[in-house]
Amino acid sequence: MSVTRARPGRAPGPRRSSRASRAVSRRSILAPARPVARRRTILWIGAATAIVILLVAGLTVGELAITPGEALAALFGAGERGTSVIVLEWRLPRLVMGALLGAALGLSGALFQIITRNPLGSPDVLGFSTGAFTGALVVMLGSISGYFATAIGALIGGLVTAAIVWLLVIRRGAAGFRLIVAGIGITALINAVNTVMITGADDRDALSAAIWGAGSLNGVESFWIAPSLVVLLLCALATAWLHPALTLHELGDDTSTSLGARSSRLRLFAMLIGVVLVAFATAVAGPIAFVALAAPQIARRLWITGPVPLTASAVSGAVLLMASDLVAQRILAPTILPTGIVTICLGGLYLVWALARRGRLT
Repeated sequence: MSVTRARPGRAPGPRRSSRASRAVSRRSILAPARPVARRRTILWIGAATAIVILLVAGLTVGELAITPGEALAALFGAGERGTSVIVLEWRLPRLVMGALLGAALGLSGALFQIITRNPLGSPDVLGFSTGAFTGALVVMLGSISGYFATAIGALIGGLVTAAIVWLLVIRRGAAGFRLIVAGIGITALINAVNTVMITGADDRDALSAAIWGAGSLNGVESFWIAPSLVVLLLCALATAWLHPALTLHELGDDTSTSLGARSSRLRLFAMLIGVVLVAFATAVAGPIAFVALAAPQIARRLWITGPVPLTASAVSGAVLLMASDLVAQRILAPTILPTGIVTICLGGLYLVWALARRGRLT
């Protein structure tokens, strides 16, 4: 009878079992991560494809139909004169501005929903879009002409509204629920002020202000592309700088404070960035509602993220505004509707769904 002697210092059984357990735990961690990563890759490809499809549709569909080949030739300077004017001067600037402004609104909405920790927190609900409209309205009805004057007026109006809301809630802490309630009250008040201003203006100014107040990409010119791109890039860089603190903020005030974050300062900086984005978009195209409200939550559900995804929110906003503008142009053709009417219809459906879902969860 032979006896097998184990080598000193070796324990084959437990070692093999520990390796096996580590392998199983590693597989259990990676197993759910891989499908999510694959899904997100597919979504990024799908978002890029959707933008390309919307670009092609926007360049080719209209009262004067243009083939994709003619549009491509015009983009490279080889098309006919009339086709080049339609593609390069009319349709392309509108599409590019739809993408840039939609991204700005989506990013702004994501910032406000992060700092309020509420899917209903957006510049529309908080009153900042309405305040920006008021600032632009003061400039327009004050016989001050010029796009840049309107932009400055919208920025000042949005910042003043943000300051009022901030002062109303800062005493007891700028928590998300307080911000939303204060914003709803300020929105109602500012809407009344806007109505009085439009009613007291002469007929021509009142009509132009009312049309502009619906929010539309009609008449948006190409010289807005460079300023819009600069504002969006600067705000995106500032948001990227705040991103680590924003990630901690979503864990709750107590947890984020214990990890070194300053919630009040973060809310103030994030609010300033969001107000600049929404005020600039309002100055260019008027108050386009509900893109900032819906885009972050659409991105959050599609990309399966816990926190609100910033980049995906911007891309979702771009796709949403481009699609809404295309619908506004063609649904009652040859009449072109303001883009804001379409986004209000879509956003209203989303708001009803969000409120119903939130009611079921509570």
